[in-house]
Amino acid sequence: MPQLKNSKEPICNEQTIGLIGAGGHSKVIQDLIFAHPDYSLCAVLDDQFEETVTQSGILYGPISMSQQLRETMPQTKWLIAIGQNEVRQLIKERLSFEDAAFATLIHPEAITSPSAVIGRGTVVMARAVIQADAVIGEHTIINTGSIVEHDCRLESFVHLSPGAVLTGCVSVRDGAHIGAGAVAIPGTTIGSWTVIGAGAAVTKDINDQKVAIGIPAIEIKDRKEGGK
Repeated sequence: MPQLKNSKEPICNEQTIGLIGAGGHSKVIQDLIFAHPDYSLCAVLDDQFEETVTQSGILYGPISMSQQLRETMPQTKWLIAIGQNEVRQLIKERLSFEDAAFATLIHPEAITSPSAVIGRGTVVMARAVIQADAVIGEHTIINTGSIVEHDCRLESFVHLSPGAVLTGCVSVRDGAHIGAGAVAIPGTTIGSWTVIGAGAAVTKDINDQKVAIGIPAIEIKDRKEGGK
């Protein structure tokens, strides 16, 4: 099982987890929780649920219940289980949770270096690899089979899609989304709220708030301010 000693707050044994979001990304995180011997799922909140119900010991209800549950279940850790970076950031801003309320989830089939640092609210999926001295920010997604090589620096609200590869010393700024199978060569920087298309090869720095595609990746258009 991967070691969490370098996380900002290691997960304790039998840690109960609450999720905000019930879409496709949430389903994958739920499978991660069910597969992990140290986690148990206690709640899934999403505004598709108009009423509160409990099934198989899991509470389902609207996001407006979050503060009430935070008060009644103070030991529960939470994760925003939404794949869209902008929405994940918006929900984080609207929640009144302190930073310590968020979990760091690592799949038992992931590989993480003991020297890597992984922030709160971040999830590392099955068969992902995080190598020596990498730093992963908060509320970031390291998706299935993606690779973060040595000395990479990822800021917060980043999303690495399945199979994306960051070779050594790559920097990824806040809110960037790296598409499935994309590769960034050593020493490159990917700007904040930028989207790198699936299968692209980043061979030089990409500016903030851009969409870049191709081999090599080129900037083809701007995104709205803040990516929102």
